[in-house]
Amino acid sequence: MSTSTVPPEIAEWFDAREWRVRRHQSDMLEADDAGRHALLVADTGAGKTLAGFLPTLADFAPSRLDGDVAPEGLHTLYVSPLKALAHDVQRNLLTPIEEIGLPIRVETRSGDTPSDRKKRQRTKPPHVLLTTPESLSLLLSYPESFELFAGLKRVVIDEVHAFATGKRGDLLALALSRLQAIAPDMRRAALSATVADPEGFRAWLAPWGAIDEVALVEGEEGAPAEVEILLPDEERVPWGGHAATWAIPQLYELIRQNNTTLIFTNTRFLAEYTFQNLWDVNDDKLPIGIHHGSLSKEARRKVEGAMARGELRALVATASLDLGVDWGDIDLVVQMGAPKGSSRLLQRIGRANHRLDQPSRAMLVPGNRFEFLEATAAKEAVDEGQRDGEDFRPGGLDVLAQHVMACACAAPFREDALLAEVRSALPYAWVDADIWDRVLHFVATGGYALKAYDRFRRIVRDKVGEWRLTHPEHAARHRLNAGIIIDSEMLDVRFRNGRSLGRVEERFAASLSPGDTFAFAGMSLEVERIKDMELTVKASTKAAMIPSYGGQRLPLTTHLAGRVKEMLFDPGGWARFPDDVREWLEVQDWRSQMPSPDRLLVESFPHGKREYSVYYTFAGWNANQSLGMLITQRMEARGLAPMGFVANDYCLAVWGLRPVADPAALLSPDILDEEFVDWVQNSHLLRRAFREVAVISGLVERQHPGKRKSGKQVTFSTDLIYDVLRKYEPDHVLIEAAWADAKARMTDIGRLADVLETAADRLCHVELDRVSPLAVPVMVMIGREHTPQGSADDELLLEAESLAGQAMTPEKGEEGRRKKPRRLSD
Repeated sequence: MSTSTVPPEIAEWFDAREWRVRRHQSDMLEADDAGRHALLVADTGAGKTLAGFLPTLADFAPSRLDGDVAPEGLHTLYVSPLKALAHDVQRNLLTPIEEIGLPIRVETRSGDTPSDRKKRQRTKPPHVLLTTPESLSLLLSYPESFELFAGLKRVVIDEVHAFATGKRGDLLALALSRLQAIAPDMRRAALSATVADPEGFRAWLAPWGAIDEVALVEGEEGAPAEVEILLPDEERVPWGGHAATWAIPQLYELIRQNNTTLIFTNTRFLAEYTFQNLWDVNDDKLPIGIHHGSLSKEARRKVEGAMARGELRALVATASLDLGVDWGDIDLVVQMGAPKGSSRLLQRIGRANHRLDQPSRAMLVPGNRFEFLEATAAKEAVDEGQRDGEDFRPGGLDVLAQHVMACACAAPFREDALLAEVRSALPYAWVDADIWDRVLHFVATGGYALKAYDRFRRIVRDKVGEWRLTHPEHAARHRLNAGIIIDSEMLDVRFRNGRSLGRVEERFAASLSPGDTFAFAGMSLEVERIKDMELTVKASTKAAMIPSYGGQRLPLTTHLAGRVKEMLFDPGGWARFPDDVREWLEVQDWRSQMPSPDRLLVESFPHGKREYSVYYTFAGWNANQSLGMLITQRMEARGLAPMGFVANDYCLAVWGLRPVADPAALLSPDILDEEFVDWVQNSHLLRRAFREVAVISGLVERQHPGKRKSGKQVTFSTDLIYDVLRKYEPDHVLIEAAWADAKARMTDIGRLADVLETAADRLCHVELDRVSPLAVPVMVMIGREHTPQGSADDELLLEAESLAGQAMTPEKGEEGRRKKPRRLSD
C-alpha cells in the first residue's frame, strides 16, 4: 500500500522529521480502514508504537474529518504490561499530537493514578487512555463502563508476548470479550518484537473462531544486533556463582566508555547488589541509577525522567524496564547473568539505540561456565533471528471467577449471555456448562463447603433469572482487592519525614531489628522502627546486607536448553570457546560422557564420605526441584538413605549414604501417577498455589478499607479454608485451579514428563571414582541454595577451585584411561 493513504498532515510531519512511513505502519492503517484486527510483529526501533496509533491519529486528522467535529469520548485504549511503558508512550505520543496539531487528549490510568482523576476518567474520559490489564478490568467493574466504552473504536495491546500466555493475558482476553460486547465494531491491534508463534497470537487476539479477521503485519527488517560476551581479563570463567562480581571493574570501564549504559539483571536482589558493587568502584562519581518494581513510584519516576533527559551514565534495572521503553540514546545494553531465553534477550537488546537502521549493541556477562554456554546459545539464536516463548494454556478458573465478579459489580447479568461472551476469549473457549456452573456457584456461595457462611455469599440469582450482587458493599471490596499479580506481602520503607523509598518483603523485614542496616534504593539504611506494615529508616554509612526477594525465577526456555545440549555434544564447535571452557569440556568428555540432545546423562561418584548422582536434564529449575523431591522419596523407599539435593536450570545433584546403582528405577514414568500426586498434595506447593488462587478469585481479601492484612494473616486464612475444602469438597473449583498452577507453573510437569520419558528409553549412566568437571557448578551450590545470589560468591569460588582441582586433574595411573558408561539404554 502506498503512503498516499496516510492523511497529508501526518505525512508532512514524517517528512519534516526526514522519516518515511514504513510499510508495516501503512499496513496497520490499511487493516484498520478495512475493519480488521491486526497483529504487528516488528523489530525494536521499527516504530511499532506509532504504527499501532497511526489509525487513531488518522481519525483525528482534519483531512479525514472533512469539516466534521472531532469525535468525543474514549476512542482508543492502549494496554501495556508495565506502568513505566504507559508513561513512556504518553511522552512519545504527545509529540506527534502536538506537532501535527491534532485535538487528542491522552491520559494514563494505573495503580499510581490519583483517585480523583480515576473518578473523573469514568465520566469524562480522554480520547486515548493508556492503562494495564488490571486497571482495565477494574474500569469494567463500574456501572459507567457501558457508556464509557460504547463508542470505543480501537484497543492497542503493546508487548503482547509479555503477558498473553499467562494469567494477566487471561484477564485481558476476558476484558476484550466484554469490550467487544459493549462496542461490537471495536478493532483490536497487538504489537510485539519477539513473537515466536504468530499464528498462536493471532488466535489469541481474535474473537473466538475469527482468526481470519486478524491481519498479520510483519515489519521491515532492521540492522542485526551486535552481541558480545564479556570474559574475565586474564582469568578463567568462574565455576560457580550467578552475580558475575568478577565483571564489575570491566563493567565500570564500559560505562566510562559509553554515554549511556542500561544494565539488566534477572532479580531485584541482583539489581541492588550490582548497583552497590558499581558504586563501590565509582571513583569518577558518575551518575548511576537503579530501577526495579519494589522502589516507590516517586523513585521510579525520578529515574525514568533522568534517563529520558540523558542525565544518567548508567542504569541498573530488572524486567521493570525491559519492555518497549524508548530511550534512543542508550549506547549499550548489558545483561548480567544468564539471559534464560532468546526472545527475552532480544527484547532487552532492543533498548539500545532504538533505531531500525542502526545495530543495537549488547554485552552478555555470564556468572559461571554453564551461563557462558547459555549466553553463547542465546547470542547465536539472536544472530540467527530465532525466537522462543511460552505455550498457550487453558485460562485460569480463579481469573474467570474474578471477571465474573467484576461483571456483577457493573450490572446484573444472564449466565447464558455471559458464558457466550467468556467463550469468545481463546483461553476460555474450553469452558463447558458444568465448569461454568461450578464457577458461578463458587462466586455466589464460595462452594458447597462454604455456603453456610454469609461472607462468601456475593451474588444471587433473582426472580427474573439474572445474577446480581447480594449487597453493594461487595463491589467496593472487589475493587479494593482485584488483581492478578500476587507478590509476597511487603512492608513500606520510609524515612521519618514520611518520604517513601519503596517496599521490602515481610519475610525479610521480619529478620531485622532496630539498628540493623540494609542496602535499598542504592542507599545504606539503618532500621529505626518496625510497626504494623511500615519500616522507618535513616541514612547510614555502615556496611549493609541486601534484601532478598521470593519472586519467581525466570525459566530457562526449552529452545535455549536444546541449543546448549547440542553445543555440548558437538566437540567440533568447542574451538570457539575460551581455553578454560574448552578444557573443561574436553576433560569431561575424556573422563565421563557429554549430555546429548536425545539422551539423559546420569553420573554417580563418591565425595566426602557421601554418594552423589547428578542428572543432566536441562529442564529448568522448577522441573529439577520436582524431580529432586521425587527421587529422594524413591531412594528413601529403597533404603538408599538420601540426605539432600540441589538443583539449577541445567542439572540436579542428589546425595546420600549409599550409591545409586540403577537410576533408571528411580526415573520410571509411573512416578507421576501416584507419587507425584501424593508429594504435591502433602507439600507446601499446593497450599501456596491455593493461597494465590484464593486471593485472585476473591475468596480471601488482602485489603480492607484503611487496613491491609499481613502475609501471616492471609496465609492463616487460606490454609484454614484449604484444609476444610480438602476434607469436605476436594473437587472444589479452586482446588482444581490450584492443581493446574502447581502442575504447570510450580513443578513444570510438562518438562518433567519429558525427562522421565527420555530416561525410560535413552538413559546413560556413568559411574566415576570422583566428581566430574561438568558436575562442579552444581556441586558448589550445596549448602548455599538458600543464600541470596551474589552474597557468598567469594566463598563459593574458593570451594569451586577445590572441587575443580579434583575434577580436572588426573590421579596417578589414570592418564589415558577413560571411564566408560556402566549402562547405555538407546
